[in-house]
Amino acid sequence: MTIRPADLHAIPLFEGITEAHLAELLEGMEHVKLAPGEVLFEAGTEPKAFMLLVQGAVALEQEGAVRFRLTPIAPIGELGALTGLYRSTRAVATEESEILRIGVSALMRFFESHGDVAFPFYHNLLKIVAAKVHRDDKRLEEMRSNLIRTQKAMKELRERVLEAEETPISKAVCDTLDQLIEQNRRGHYMVAPAYALSTSVRLDTGMLIPVSAISERFLQLTHLPDKKVGDELSFVLVVPNDEIPVSGKIHKMDADGVVIGLDLLIEQYAKKLAEHLTRVQMLDFVV
Repeated sequence: MTIRPADLHAIPLFEGITEAHLAELLEGMEHVKLAPGEVLFEAGTEPKAFMLLVQGAVALEQEGAVRFRLTPIAPIGELGALTGLYRSTRAVATEESEILRIGVSALMRFFESHGDVAFPFYHNLLKIVAAKVHRDDKRLEEMRSNLIRTQKAMKELRERVLEAEETPISKAVCDTLDQLIEQNRRGHYMVAPAYALSTSVRLDTGMLIPVSAISERFLQLTHLPDKKVGDELSFVLVVPNDEIPVSGKIHKMDADGVVIGLDLLIEQYAKKLAEHLTRVQMLDFVV
């Protein structure tokens, strides 16, 4: 199928780019035919190319369920291709289809030699991502409000059960409610430190272990040798330009890492941890 440069203006990613520049970009892309059922990429794989669907249809699947069905003209996984994020979905052609494809490295070379194309392209990409972040932020706020209401309702239900006459199931109900209430506390929700705010712990042996996630009450390490669930330990939390002595107990160990429940800190160190958490959390917040 022949695609004209003007056809690409229907895609927000190409807004404001001249037809002459779009024609150059199209010349650098290869045409690829797809058979029904052919897989373009799998979830968890590294993006290798930027793709445009120009004919047919492609389904984006997540955990075996179809999340979206793309029809021409549409970019396929453009955010991953342009940022290096690993694929979160599986893309498969649902009928005879055709795509235009250019390798990520070739696309970067094109942008390096065509700065007047790269600027509006990345400006458009930034606007698209910003709009997505704001939509996600709105949905998260709705979920947060629902969680607060649910937490309040569970506490009220627990009080009612405790005030009522004891029955064979009342203890089980209270125990379950206690577990859910504790799990939903804010201190359990962790955020991953960004590279520029890298965080690690230094053990007594001097070994440095990266912190993969952190909250007010917990932190998660990538690994922790020769330890088991329930072990108590003390170490130094190493943050940019500071160090914080902390202690705690191993809460969980699995394939994702080691989760440590932190003991209460003295005021001086609690303030330092709060300041570091604010910097880390601000990267997940839209002002």
